[in-house]
Amino acid sequence: MGGLVDQIRAALYGIWNRRWIALGVAWIVCLAGWLAVGAIPNKYESHARIFVQIDDVLSDQIGVGADRHRDISRVRETLTSAVNLEKVVRATRLGEKVTNEKAMESAVTALASAVKVTNSQENLFEISATSGSGGYTDAENAKLSQDIAQKMIDIFREENLSGGRGEMSDTLAFMDQQLSDRQKDLEAAEAKRQQFEAKNAGLMPGTGAVSARIEGARSELRGVDSDLLAAQSALASINGQMAGTPPTITLPGASGGAKGALAQAQSDLAAMRGRGLTDGHPDVIALKAQIAQLSRAAAAEGNHGGGGTPNPAFASLQSIKADREASVVALQSRKASLQQDIAQLTTQQFSEPAVAAEASRINRDYDVLKEQYDKLLRDREALRLRGQVESEHNAIKFEVIDPPTVPHGPSAPNRPLLLAGVLIAGLAAGCGVAFALGHMRGTFATTAELERTIGLPVLGAVTLALTQPAQAEQRRQLKWFGGGLAGLVLVLVVLMALEFMKRRLVA
Repeated sequence: MGGLVDQIRAALYGIWNRRWIALGVAWIVCLAGWLAVGAIPNKYESHARIFVQIDDVLSDQIGVGADRHRDISRVRETLTSAVNLEKVVRATRLGEKVTNEKAMESAVTALASAVKVTNSQENLFEISATSGSGGYTDAENAKLSQDIAQKMIDIFREENLSGGRGEMSDTLAFMDQQLSDRQKDLEAAEAKRQQFEAKNAGLMPGTGAVSARIEGARSELRGVDSDLLAAQSALASINGQMAGTPPTITLPGASGGAKGALAQAQSDLAAMRGRGLTDGHPDVIALKAQIAQLSRAAAAEGNHGGGGTPNPAFASLQSIKADREASVVALQSRKASLQQDIAQLTTQQFSEPAVAAEASRINRDYDVLKEQYDKLLRDREALRLRGQVESEHNAIKFEVIDPPTVPHGPSAPNRPLLLAGVLIAGLAAGCGVAFALGHMRGTFATTAELERTIGLPVLGAVTLALTQPAQAEQRRQLKWFGGGLAGLVLVLVVLMALEFMKRRLVA
């Protein structure tokens, strides 16, 4: 820590010993810097805000409103287009020095960098115009920035509120011509298709191409197969239910005899098999033996043993079975018919592949032309409706929210800050030069620094003793030095005052 303090003291001592050099360098740097800052022309910026409503309620209601983001970008590009900027140049003082096309291009390029259009909200635009030409006074630059912003607003109002209808008429005429051409092509394609179908009527039954009809028949066949499987499954389910349902039932109090018992045993056997019991199961074996005995007993009874009462559930199942058998037969018939049609169409297709390919190509060309014609027709009608809306009810509303005003102060540069920065830079440059000279001269400010450099112990140092005249001279030099520093500050204060006075005169 002590070494650092010694180094700081040595640096300050070296600068102080060469303070007049530091002061001279500071004056030179400050004067040069202040002259450079004074040569920078002031830039004045004028602001304006405008409200542009692209579509109104009527346009949105009838469904012809355009893309808002695209329209906002179009407004921004229209305001800063090269054509509009050239009009601004010709209508303001910027055009006074323009004598040829090259000068006009340079003026338009410079104006493009000096004009900004920002979209702060959806329909609210802010225009800022900057003017800082060295050939004009501050008051003239301030007024010129306002003129630029105002002229941009005027040009946008003229072009977007009074123009555009001729462009809409030209667009509708172009679309009408395109529709007429597409209609002729569509009529020619339709006549060609009719001639081809009439010439190959034997190979093209029905409507559509052979391959399309084959695909349709196959699709229908897949549906019939699915329905047939479902109908067969339902019929098998009914048969299973009928197998487990006795044709007759024994009413309570009535003697069913061997036949009734046989029917009940057979019903029990069907129920066991329905539960998944196999013929090797003990219960199934016992029940089958019982059925054999009852069969012999029923045969012995003959026709006088009492057959029981017909089962209503069995009769209902028979009716459902008949309906489902009829559905299965109908589906099988339809399947056979479709298979025959597919075979016949396949024979036709492979017997005349060139005809099938030509028919497919003709139909494809016709469909493409028809789709293009329909799309053009829809676009034309939407455009015509939009044109009528814009003619009868203006779809663009324009309003100036904040008109451009004459700026009261320059937007750039920040001259007070630059002037103060020049003073700080000058003082820093003077101290830096003095410090560098101190290191170059090889002098030592402290005994410790001398001892470290020569590597020998320093026994002592001789203190500078000044006489009375020398002390008076030193005090006089200090006053002159302080006056030199105060002169720098005084020049800075004067320059600041002049800058604020110039701003007040502009305002």
